[in-house]
This record gives sequence, structure tokens and C-alpha cells, in this order.
Amino acid sequence: MKKTILSLLLCSGIGIAGTSFNTKVLLLDQNASDPVYQLPLKKYEKWLCEAELKNKKKVQFVSVKAMMQAYQHQEYFIKHHLLPTGIKTMYVQDFISGQRVDATKAVYVFGSRLTGPHGDDLIPFASEENAKLFMMKHGGTKILPFSKLSKGLIRYLDM
Repeated sequence: MKKTILSLLLCSGIGIAGTSFNTKVLLLDQNASDPVYQLPLKKYEKWLCEAELKNKKKVQFVSVKAMMQAYQHQEYFIKHHLLPTGIKTMYVQDFISGQRVDATKAVYVFGSRLTGPHGDDLIPFASEENAKLFMMKHGGTKILPFSKLSKGLIRYLDM
């Protein structure tokens, strides 16, 4: 009986005390498109970001820039039926490890030579060390915490 319960927990991705073994943002729908730029998500899985809404549903985005557009302009996206409700939590993937990270705890590289699915973008990392490793190969001008991802910065990236 104990083995059966443990097997069920492992297969469902739930661990002891409700923690999740799933450390990546996994594509939820093979045919889904980004609600901001209408790009196919499955084509850009390395860039995939996810927001959990207040109604517990999940919405996925093609990049940090796309998710931040929706986050910073939630009223517009709700009014135009692009989001059913407001955003509760956001997740990004560390660009090196693929690890799922709370977007508010991640750091972001600005100004690298690498462009995202819709042009210039922010590259997310779980740690400043990973961001610095990335910058050694792909350049970048700054490492920014979530609190510095202003509307002006996102607008600038979208030019």
C-alpha cells in the first residue's frame, strides 16, 4: 500500500508536503499561441513563461517581454478578453538550466546579443551567477532584478 501511494505521488509530480518535482515550465497546449504576440508557443519552448491567474488557470507566454506586457497592462488584457482575470503568480525559466523560477525572484539580462522570439528581450536566470555566465558568451549591459522591469523598459524592448 505504501509503495502504491509513493508511486502515485511520484507520477503526479507531487512530493512530500505538496512540493512539486516539476522544475520546468512545460507547454500546456501544443496548439496554443501567445496572447500578446500571437506566436506559436511550441516553437519557442526555451523562452516559455507562465502566469497563474487569480482563477487558478494558467496562461503561457512566448517570452519575458510578452508576459510583462500582459502583467503591466492587465486591465487592457482583461477588458479585451485576452486574459479572463488578473495575474496572481508568474514563472520564467532559467535560460541556462531550464529551471522554473518565480519571476519576482529571478534576475534578467538586458542588452545581450541574443534576441527573443519577438526581437529584443530580457533573458531570465535563477541566480546572478548564471546571468554572469550567460553574459560571458552572449554579452549584456545589465543584470536587473524584477523590480527594475518598468513599463518604460518593456516599451523600449518592444520598439
